[in-house]
Amino acid sequence: MKEPDGATPLDPDEKAGLRFPHIDTRGELDQMEHVNIQQGLSWIGRKHITCDNLLTDHFTRELHKQLFSNVWTWAGQYRQTEKNIGITPFQISVQLRNLLDDTKYWIRENTYPAKELALRFHHKLVQIHPFPNGNGRHSRIMTDALLKKCLIEETINWGGRELNNSGNIRTKYIHALRLADRGDYSALLKLYG
Repeated sequence: MKEPDGATPLDPDEKAGLRFPHIDTRGELDQMEHVNIQQGLSWIGRKHITCDNLLTDHFTRELHKQLFSNVWTWAGQYRQTEKNIGITPFQISVQLRNLLDDTKYWIRENTYPAKELALRFHHKLVQIHPFPNGNGRHSRIMTDALLKKCLIEETINWGGRELNNSGNIRTKYIHALRLADRGDYSALLKLYG
């Protein structure tokens, strides 16, 4: 399967976690994941979520599991392998806890305007890259939940399914994330702020 620019390649052990071994194209995988993500979004809609329980390790993993467990056996489990993006696997739980604690502080102290806070959270979650796959989609959905439940703001129009495929929107998004890696959030704010 050819991956879009910025996508995380799977190692053979992670591919073995695919619940549908007959899938051999990115399009088939995307379709299966899309159906599961819709179910995960329904789960969020039915669940009573407060800011306190959203900004937890448990919720972060449970959300990933709800979004991808019908496709991947390892959904909701932190990755154990190095990737082309993300921190060393053994640092994931500590760095995630730091991000969640920082985000609580940012909210409490009104450190950033709501959209900037959400985009900083989104970037850091993508940068940590906790899971073998689905990190971008998971972090966008978690960021939208953060906006709705903690910041009482409208969600972000990320670009829909176009963002998951190669194209102009994805190119701008990946470029903005890479600038944010260097501390420059201006492109992310221009795209989504």
